[in-house]
Amino acid sequence: MSNENSFSKIDKNFSINTTIKEPDIAFYDVRREPFEVYGLYDYRNEPDFKRIPDEVAKRVSEGVANLNYQTAGGRVRFCTDSRYVAIHADMTFITRIPHNSLVGCAAFDLYVDDPITGESTFYKPFIPDMSVTDKYESVIGFSENKMRYFTICFPAYSNVRNLYIGLQEMATVGEGMKYRDVPPVVYYGSSITQGGCASHSGNIYQNIICRRMNMDYIDLGFSGNGKGEDEMVDYMAGLEMSVFVCNYDHNAPNVEHLRNTHLKMYKKIREKHPDIPYIMLSCPGLYNRYDQLYERREVIHDTYRFAREQGDKRVYFIDGEQIFAGQYRDLCLIDGVHPTDVGFALMANVIGDTIKRAFAEQLMR
Repeated sequence: MSNENSFSKIDKNFSINTTIKEPDIAFYDVRREPFEVYGLYDYRNEPDFKRIPDEVAKRVSEGVANLNYQTAGGRVRFCTDSRYVAIHADMTFITRIPHNSLVGCAAFDLYVDDPITGESTFYKPFIPDMSVTDKYESVIGFSENKMRYFTICFPAYSNVRNLYIGLQEMATVGEGMKYRDVPPVVYYGSSITQGGCASHSGNIYQNIICRRMNMDYIDLGFSGNGKGEDEMVDYMAGLEMSVFVCNYDHNAPNVEHLRNTHLKMYKKIREKHPDIPYIMLSCPGLYNRYDQLYERREVIHDTYRFAREQGDKRVYFIDGEQIFAGQYRDLCLIDGVHPTDVGFALMANVIGDTIKRAFAEQLMR
């Protein structure tokens, strides 16, 4: 651990102009050690945070090329004994949508990690001002100086160019808690997978599962643009992963498109990853499109049935309509499509339990 690698100390030309009033603040670039960023592509070398290589995103579609810069699934981990943690975020685009809060679209979340139990506990968000346009700063304080481990979740629906962490100048800073020593879970899908409309980014279902299981993940949800294109599937098949979760049927333009892409995706991913759990689910909710819900679900179940008939014992099917069934059904969706925090918690329960079962079955083989 060190207190000598403050970004402003390394290069005075890159000192941060800040409005934060703490007199002893020093800023650190999260692209530099001992900070470690998870869920984002080649973050130490890329000028903007992104989820996949630009050349891949551009080949997939214009929509994916744009959404690639929205930092869903990004997390940074570190530890420090500073009495406060501040952020200075350079944002190139702030998303504002009517059915999600500004915190849900653009804020960073702070979690305190327990290195003994592996648990992460929500502390509070770094809340941006309503007038934010291209950058913002925020500081969260504590009652005393002591070593704490942190995870900061990136926003799910805004673009981030740089993120600097502000700490007391004489504070010690070191590596954060490590995730379980397995490859990340890869999630592919629509705006639901990207995180719309969680009240804050830490509440998207992948982050909930990540905290519960201490497993790293990559979020490849692209709002309105998760369509199972060959270029995207080929890229995903080349990733190192421990589990693949597929949930894009809501973005398929029609049932025929889903039928033409869903089984093909399974075959390509399975060819490169013959032994990992492959979880496929139909869209949760979608109560305003019953006519298509059942047809789309049958296409997905046909892929599952095919896989099982081929002897695949590592494939799992989740009926999305059942995820929100029960007493909280009316609390799960904000607009008939996108989950609330209740909806995301229920998704995390079902998908997380399926991942746990898959790993348990693997140990029994």
